Amino acid sequence: MILSLYILKRHGAPFFGSFLFLMSVFVLQFVMKFMDQLVGKGLSGAVIAELMMLNLAWMVVLAVPMAVLVATLMAFGAMASTNEVTAMKAGGVSLFRMMFPVAIAAMIVTYLMIEFNNKVLPEANHRSKSLTIDIRRKKPTLSLVPGLFNQDMPGMSMLVRKTFEESNELEGVTIYNHSDPNKNTVITAKHGLLSFSQDYRKLVMDLYEGEIHELDHSRPKMYRVIQFHRQRITTVTEGFDFERSEVDKFSRGDRELSSGEMRYMVDSLEGLTKEIELRIDQYTAGLEAKLFTGSVDPRLPSKDFWKNIEQYSDMKSQMMFYRNNIESEISNYEYQEKQIREYLVEIHKKYSIPVACFVFILVGAPLGVMARRGGFGIAASLSLGFFLLYWSSLIGGEKLADRHVIEPWVGMWGANIFIGVLGMYLTYKVGKENIELNFDWFKKLVPKKLIDWSTR
Repeated sequence: MILSLYILKRHGAPFFGSFLFLMSVFVLQFVMKFMDQLVGKGLSGAVIAELMMLNLAWMVVLAVPMAVLVATLMAFGAMASTNEVTAMKAGGVSLFRMMFPVAIAAMIVTYLMIEFNNKVLPEANHRSKSLTIDIRRKKPTLSLVPGLFNQDMPGMSMLVRKTFEESNELEGVTIYNHSDPNKNTVITAKHGLLSFSQDYRKLVMDLYEGEIHELDHSRPKMYRVIQFHRQRITTVTEGFDFERSEVDKFSRGDRELSSGEMRYMVDSLEGLTKEIELRIDQYTAGLEAKLFTGSVDPRLPSKDFWKNIEQYSDMKSQMMFYRNNIESEISNYEYQEKQIREYLVEIHKKYSIPVACFVFILVGAPLGVMARRGGFGIAASLSLGFFLLYWSSLIGGEKLADRHVIEPWVGMWGANIFIGVLGMYLTYKVGKENIELNFDWFKKLVPKKLIDWSTR
């Protein structure tokens, strides 16, 4: 018991330290990516802080498994460097016994992360989505960067010279309308105003003091210029979507649902696909019946020519009816199957990422013993390498599963299975033999002072 507590204690500081470090990195990445779109747009600090807090949920999901890996590498590496692992082996304690308390702790962390993924993460993702849409509704100019073309409006490219924090006014507006391939239309205005329609389905642009330049390709010699004092342009709100909306007002995507809710959706969609299959079979049977039994009788005399024509016409229209319905049902079936696979991928992901906490123990402990005096630098490098391998496999598996290349469970669990088998093999080898990794090449690349600090 004392030995187990001691081993767990050696993991505590590296785990919390690496977790805080990783969270800081993710937060810094979020700030660098989105703060220029939020700060200076007239939004209060409380709204920006709330958006950041809601995005911490997905950061925790990524940071915890990687922190487990770093902590395991550092703890076992430190114990190996001070010959504690050798002493414990001499006392009859195997590497498996040393890993046992850490594995139990990893199982507890895995369970907590599964609960977090099913209860906290979906709600945080949904609230973040709702808040983002609310911000865009209050500030339709939010996605406009002065001096850069914006392509969010379908069929149009807009350039704005200046925006204002406290209002949705614009200065120096240039719009290229390429919705009609037969015409080149350029609209310029000294200033304008962006707003939404009452139902938020249309984006309204009121432009003032401008001109419309239009060239028709069918008549290239005619160039038309229209001057206006006020011109209104409306378009759909794609890409622009601060009144606070109700949390449940917007529909939830797969990343905003728990595994139980997605399983219910999958069961419903599977029932729907069975109904579609039945309809396809019915339409196919009707088409086959029309093909084999609805043919025109060639023995009809020539005086019944118009009767033949009517039969041909009736048969053709009915065959078109069956074919169109079959094609429509097949498209519907493929869409529902795609939805099912996306839900299944997300369900497996909610469990595979937490289980990585346990899997990383299997590979982290033997690598830590093999690394010995590697210190924080080696632990961080190995952790980053394995996590990049794991995450790239997870993303690639998700894409392949969505495209129906592999099964969803293979895409989401393949990396866990590979790293888990590798970890068990390394654990067995290190438990039986005294294996050590040589990092002399690393010491030549890193300054000596940094190595001395990392091995303290």
